[in-house]
Amino acid sequence: MVFALAIWISTSQDCHNPKFGRKMSLEIERKFLVRSDAWRKSVIRHTKIRQAYLDSTAKVSIRVRIKDDSSAILTLKSRSSKLRRREFEYAIPTLDAEELISLRRSYIIEKVRHIVPYGNLNWEVDVFSGENQGLIVAEIELPDENHQIELPPWIGPEVTGQDRYYNGTLAQHPYRSWLHHDAAVAAE
Repeated sequence: MVFALAIWISTSQDCHNPKFGRKMSLEIERKFLVRSDAWRKSVIRHTKIRQAYLDSTAKVSIRVRIKDDSSAILTLKSRSSKLRRREFEYAIPTLDAEELISLRRSYIIEKVRHIVPYGNLNWEVDVFSGENQGLIVAEIELPDENHQIELPPWIGPEVTGQDRYYNGTLAQHPYRSWLHHDAAVAAE
C-alpha cells in the first residue's frame, strides 16, 4: 500500500539545507558525535520529532515522521549507510501519521532537532530522548560528496557509515541497549 502511494506522487523535493537553493531527491549527509554543549548558544530554531519505521528491507526503509505535533511526512530512503542516499518525502495528514505510527515494527524515535548555523551551512543537532536518551548526533547535509566543510569546535568523532547511529537502526537497537550490552561486556 505504501509503495503504491510513492509511485504517483512527485519525487522532486526541496533540499533540506535551503542555502543550496535547488531541488533534489538525494541526501548527501555526514554524521558526527557531539563533544560539548557549546552548540546550544547558536541554535536558531528547534523541532520536536517523533518517527517510526513501518518497514525496512536491504534496499529501502519506510518512515513516518511527525514534527511539533502539527505536520507529518512519509519518507522512503535507500538503506545504504554511505554518504549519499536516495530520499523521497511526502507530506501526509498528521492523523494518518499517528495511525501509521501504530503500525510500526520497532521503537519510536523521539528527539529534538536543533538547527545550528556554522560557516556557510546549517548543522542539525539531534538530542534523543526515550529509548535513545543520552545520544546526541550532529548531521550536515552537503551539496555534493566532495564538499569541504569546516568542523565546529563542538563536533566529535565522525560516525558516517556506522549503521548503529542511523535512526532505522536506533529504532531496532536503541542507544540504551548499547549501554547495557557494553556494561555487561566490560564486566566479563
